[in-house]
Amino acid sequence: MSEVVASEESFAAIVVAAGSGTRFGRSKHDLVLGGKPLWKWSVEAFEEAGASEIVVVGDVPGGVPGGNRRRDSVSAGLDALTSGSPIVLIHDAARPLVGSNLIETVVAAIAGTGVEGAIPVIPVTDTIKRVEGSRVGETVDRSAFVAVQTPQGFVTQALMDAHRALPSDDVTDDATLVERNGGIVVIVDGDRANIKITFPGDMAMAEAIVAGGVQ
Repeated sequence: MSEVVASEESFAAIVVAAGSGTRFGRSKHDLVLGGKPLWKWSVEAFEEAGASEIVVVGDVPGGVPGGNRRRDSVSAGLDALTSGSPIVLIHDAARPLVGSNLIETVVAAIAGTGVEGAIPVIPVTDTIKRVEGSRVGETVDRSAFVAVQTPQGFVTQALMDAHRALPSDDVTDDATLVERNGGIVVIVDGDRANIKITFPGDMAMAEAIVAGGVQ
């Protein structure tokens, strides 16, 4: 493959739309929000933010086939990249309301900083308890915890190396792989409007946000 010359701030994006939607009750790739499928919202946000390349993984027009696990789908997206961008952002199509400002914030946290990754987070506001079966074991100090969103951004080579080095690790996000492979991952402020469509009621919330003109 010929070498592609890319600027330090150049970034590619992988939109993962291959999940089975177990908790939702059906696959979500063809759900429509505001007249557009969920994955299309994310693609347009990355286009607005200036992504050099966007790969959609899933059963959508122009998409590449996903894998059995989320990490397998991400790997398929990494294999499909051709732009040579030094930074890649991984985003769940189930978060259709991602804004270009958040995308740009994640990229800026990586470009030229010497870290391997950056993830957006929001503070945990609910009381957190550790449970043992049906009994409460203890109440946990929530100040030490955050809720993680996507897009998660990485030095492309660092993410590829982590996927290759830890092929058996079944993880819920790519930051875990990069961390386990010795990479430094930093946090940036997330966006509470960047909700994840997990349960049917979440679609109603997303529709309300869109109707309110947030996006």
